[in-house]
Amino acid sequence: MFFGFSDITVLQNAIYHKTGLVTYSGPQFSTFAMQKGFEYTLAYFKKIAFEKEPVTLEASELWSDDPWYLDQEKRTFLQNSGYWVIHEGAAQGTILGGNLCTFQLLHGTPFMPSIENKILFIEECVITDLADVEFDRDLQSLLHQPLFHTVKALVFGRFEHKFKMDREKFEAIIGTKQELKNIPVIANADFGHTSPIFTFPIGGICRLRAEKSGNVNLVIERY
Repeated sequence: MFFGFSDITVLQNAIYHKTGLVTYSGPQFSTFAMQKGFEYTLAYFKKIAFEKEPVTLEASELWSDDPWYLDQEKRTFLQNSGYWVIHEGAAQGTILGGNLCTFQLLHGTPFMPSIENKILFIEECVITDLADVEFDRDLQSLLHQPLFHTVKALVFGRFEHKFKMDREKFEAIIGTKQELKNIPVIANADFGHTSPIFTFPIGGICRLRAEKSGNVNLVIERY
């Protein structure tokens, strides 16, 4: 079983495309050294790694993006507001994605999997001081990929503090994307460059239902 996130996105999606094997976006080896706030991450790692029943991805209660690896005792945790339902709807399909700017490196190569009829799990990290602008551009590049019009839904991971991406700004960016107006879009999910994170399968099957009221049912059905 192959786990990881961020730069590992390239290998995960290329492996799925070339072999059909499922890989897993989840904790890195170093993540298991986290002493506080690791319970949620470990619980979902165990569910995906060792169980066979469908897994419902509930929102965590608290989250953090502090440099825990520098000081295990000095941690700051914030209340999680839960999923953001940007566009409501229901969908079922195979999961692709991971870190957006890394996934983008596959565009135009023989290692880029088809996004036809897929559900995309997307997260982004801060690389420059213009992170929100970079995110907007990288997302637009993804929307221009062949067969994007068949994509069934998008699930976005939580943004880091230094991203300065609140819900209002995120909704404004999504509002400029006509390609997304008729599919479910959920954000602030527990994956990416904050902690804790859930584990999800690249190449696995996801079922979701999102309501404008904020109710979200996000289930990994086969992994």
